[in-house]
Amino acid sequence: MEEITERTYGALKALCEREVERGFPTRALVIRPGLIVGPRDRSDRFTYWVRRVARGGTVLAPGSPDRPVQLIDARDLATWMLGLAERQATGTFNATGPGDPLSFGGMLGTIRHGVGGDARFAWVPERFLLDHGVQPWTDLPLWLPAEEAVADRCDAGRAIAAGLTFRPLTETVTDTRR
Repeated sequence: MEEITERTYGALKALCEREVERGFPTRALVIRPGLIVGPRDRSDRFTYWVRRVARGGTVLAPGSPDRPVQLIDARDLATWMLGLAERQATGTFNATGPGDPLSFGGMLGTIRHGVGGDARFAWVPERFLLDHGVQPWTDLPLWLPAEEAVADRCDAGRAIAAGLTFRPLTETVTDTRR
């Protein structure tokens, strides 16, 4: 049995997709969701930023405010997937959003707008963070160095064409904070 680790996770997911497609060649539906966020998310990835920005003051922000970030509200993903299942859709879809490009700075600004308060962002270069032992993704959720952040550049065009829609990020922020 293969051990699931940070290094093997992606490859094992790809192998699982191939097995589904091999076993159900004309009926396979493969969904590749991006970072799933929203109310009752206990992963502390997106929720970390909502809580931290709501606390106010100076917030350490990793890397560049222009770095792309992608995420999807669990409710949007679930609604869309149920619709696909009802239609007996097939195919492979990258299911992430939002529909318009979002930057890390845009995400933090939207969170600040959604929670109110006086948070100010201090953007710290990635090299400084890495040189000082800050662990990507774990010490600062959602942050990966630019060369590792390929998941934040997925094309969700097929999913959007198949009906995937996105609620405003401000709504996700407000509902996540409750």
